Parts: sequence; structure tokens; C-alpha cells
Amino acid sequence: MPPFIQLDGASLTLETVERVARGDPESGGGNATIRVGLAAAARPQIERARQAVEAAAAHQQPVYGVNTGLGRLSDIRIPADHILDLQLNLLRSHALGVGEPLAQPIVRALLLLRANSLAKGFSGVRPLLIERLCDLLNCGVHPLIPSQGSVGASGDLAPLAHMALVLVGEGEAWYRGRRLPGREALAAAGLEPLRLQAKEGLSLLNGTQAMLALACLAQSDAERLMEAADLIAALSLDALRGTPAAFDPRIQAARGFAGQAVSAARLRRALQGSEIRESHRACARLQDAYSLRCIPQVHGAVRDTLAFTRQAWNTEINAAVDNPLVFFSAAGEMELISGGNFHGQPLALALDYLAIAFTALAGISERRIERLVNPSLNEGLPAFLARNPGLESGLMMAQVTAAALVADCRGRAHPASVESIATSGDKEDFVSMGMNAGLKLQMTLENVARVLALEAVCAVQALDFLAPLRSGAAAERLRAWIRERVPPFAGDRSFSSELESLARDLRSLRLPGAESGRL
Repeated sequence: MPPFIQLDGASLTLETVERVARGDPESGGGNATIRVGLAAAARPQIERARQAVEAAAAHQQPVYGVNTGLGRLSDIRIPADHILDLQLNLLRSHALGVGEPLAQPIVRALLLLRANSLAKGFSGVRPLLIERLCDLLNCGVHPLIPSQGSVGASGDLAPLAHMALVLVGEGEAWYRGRRLPGREALAAAGLEPLRLQAKEGLSLLNGTQAMLALACLAQSDAERLMEAADLIAALSLDALRGTPAAFDPRIQAARGFAGQAVSAARLRRALQGSEIRESHRACARLQDAYSLRCIPQVHGAVRDTLAFTRQAWNTEINAAVDNPLVFFSAAGEMELISGGNFHGQPLALALDYLAIAFTALAGISERRIERLVNPSLNEGLPAFLARNPGLESGLMMAQVTAAALVADCRGRAHPASVESIATSGDKEDFVSMGMNAGLKLQMTLENVARVLALEAVCAVQALDFLAPLRSGAAAERLRAWIRERVPPFAGDRSFSSELESLARDLRSLRLPGAESGRL
């Protein structure tokens, strides 16, 4: 039987989000067999909250988003016979996203995350609404969601509105490789459009799930790149005949940062048994350049950043992010309370933090590339690692391309989360810009993967010149894995396509030598 994931608003994990969004990366993806549904245990709370919303809709007392306008228009009462019209109008008016559509894995993560948040039972939607979000996933109906237009405050309004339009038979969606009007996509999948009830349109939009979808998949990519960075750095250190003395566990313990200790341990393990190290143990050099000696300190700081962001995403994955929320007292009395859980600031700051950290990781990698190819710095290796320097330029352009990528990362590292611009008639006067932070992070990680791939190619080419000496056993396994993707250079050739493929693999696969598990 295919895996069945039950959503209860409390137990979804980052790993499950990636499985539903991408399938299993190690087996080539494929998520069509993963089924998602609403957990039976979650239904009583969802139904109870729904009854509370229906009671509020029938009452004369104003309740935000149920019988009032939205944002600056919240002081306007909506007549009872137009309450359902309000929900549909909300979707139509807010679906004003622009730019390139979000990729299918991001859309799948978004659908899953919104369904799970609603399943927590604080929003007051019908179980049917959550089930229909699951149906879109299970049937492969993927709403077309433009990537730009969210300021990340009252939820990711524009992206989620484009998602929600498909539920009511409007908007556009991809289904089995075809881009279709929403109603046609639903019909092709055997689904009926929904007629939204009181508060349901608002509950679909008042969430952080677009930026959170970007965050979750970025975390998975970033953790794999982190593992790759340590191992590739080990290859570079040996190729430059550096010393692993700075990775001594006593040095790491004397400072106390967890990430630093982990990176140092992985470097020691990768280089254990290196013949190259033994060949120059008695050399006069006491210390290496910072890009080699301080690998644990720099890489470790990035690891600690990843630990922080992982905790932030795991918290938000199972959070109630809507407004208003339905609560019950110990005596069973219902209350709808307006608040701001839809605000994306906790995510925006963490997304920016991660982009800054990985910009540093790319920067130190580029410095090692420079040392590998520069004849003034590369410890007697051929200039630019060419077989015939002068006649051939070798890997001269590797550092040039890396420099361009690092410069781009640095431009994107400026925090989006400090760029608030008031919206909605100044009612929403401080916003997070979390979606912008997520989109910048996505591009940053693509750049970082390419920089690390360039370092990997340079490191293994440099090691070829040190034959027959070999590096440590774990480092040699990684070297062979890289060589399967980028063969040795017998002369000049373009390897752009090989580099792109290697960069994709660094982001999506566990590398040989990454046996240490998660960060």
C-alpha cells in the first residue's frame, strides 16, 4: 500500500514535507504514491470550531472576517445574505500575484502545510475544506501560483489566494503536464468545486505557508550542502597539503560551539589515514590560511544557524496561523479572538539569517578555490591546475565564476525582513517581507551549490597531481563520486553542463562520507 500521511496539525515534520513535495530524492523523486488525508483524531476539534463560526455568523455581534470587511474595511458590516459572497470576493481580489510561478515541489509543500495548519482546529473551517486540499495533492492538481506579491504579514495573501481559487473552480492549475483553467483541472481529476462558507476564504489566505514552503525545502537543500561543504573542504585541505592539526577536538571543546565541533570531527574523519598528510608531516609550515585553518569555526557557525532555522520551521509547520482563532474555555464557552499569528516575522528573520550564513559558506569556499588554482598560493601545483599551463588555461575560470556567484549571494544577503512598507490603508503598517526573503534564499542556495561544485572539481583535479599518494578513505570515496560526474581534465574543455549536474546532486543527494547523519 502507498504511504498514507494523516494530518492532525501537531505531528508533521520537515522530512515528511519534503517527501510529499519532492518524493524520495535518493530514489529519483516521485510523489504520486504518497497519499495525504485528515486524521480522524483531529475531526472533533475541527467540527467544534466550525460550529462556533457558524454560530457567530448567525449572530448580530461583529466578528472579523465572518460578517465584517477585511483590513481597513473591517468596520463595515456585511449583511447575512452576502456573507458567502464575501469569501469568494476575498479570493478574487487578493489573487494578484505576479512573476514566475512557484515550482511544483513548492506548491505541493504549500498545499500540505496549509491543510495541516487548518487541521489544528483553531480556524473554524469545515473538514471538507481540508480534505479538498488533500485531494489536490493526491490527484496531482497543482495550482498555478505566481511567486511575487506577498509582503508576508496578513499571511501570504496573494500566493494563497491563487491556490484557493482552484478550490472554487477558478484560477489555473497544472494537471498531468497540462496547464488548465481551475474548473477544468478539477473536472479532469474527478473533483467538484467548493462553495466556501463563512470565514473559509479568510482562513485559506491568512497563513504563512508560501514562505514556509520555501523555508522547508531550502532547509533540506541547505543541510545537504552543509554536509557536502565539510567533505569538499577536506579534499581541498589535503590537495593544498594543509594540516588537520587545527581540527583537534581539544581546540573545539575549548570554545564550546556545537556546530564547530561537528565540522571538525567530520574533517578529521574524512582525512583519517591520508598518505598525503603523512608525506609532509615534517614540513616547516606551522599554520594554514584562515580558509583552511578556520573551516570548523566558519562551517560550524553555519551549522548552528541551520539548527536554529530547523527549530523555527518545525514550530511553524504545526502552528495555528489564522485570524481570528476559535478558543473554548474550560466551561466550554466559545470565543473568537483576533490576533496576529499570520505575521511572518519569525520566518522572515530566520530566512534572512540562513541566506547570510550560506553566503559566508560560499565566500570561504571561493577562497579555497583561489588557493587551489593560483600559482602564487597553491603549494607547487600547476598554474590553474592545467596540464600544459600557457597553452591551456585549465581551471582559471573556476575562480572567476565562483567570484561572480559569491558577489551575487552578497547582494541577496541584504535582509528583506527590515524592508517593511505599510499596506492596506496603513492598517497593516509593519510587514515582514518573508516571501521575498524566501525567494532570495532559494537563489542563494543555488549559487552556493555551484560554488561548492567548483571547489570540488578543483580539489579533485589538484589531488590528481599528487598521485600516487591518496587522501583518507572517506575523502577518496567522495573523490570517486565526483569523478563519476566530472572526469579528469586531459586538456581544456567546457564543463558547464557537468558542473550544473554536480551542483544539483550536491543539493539533492547524500554524499559518500556523509555517514554522520543530520547536523
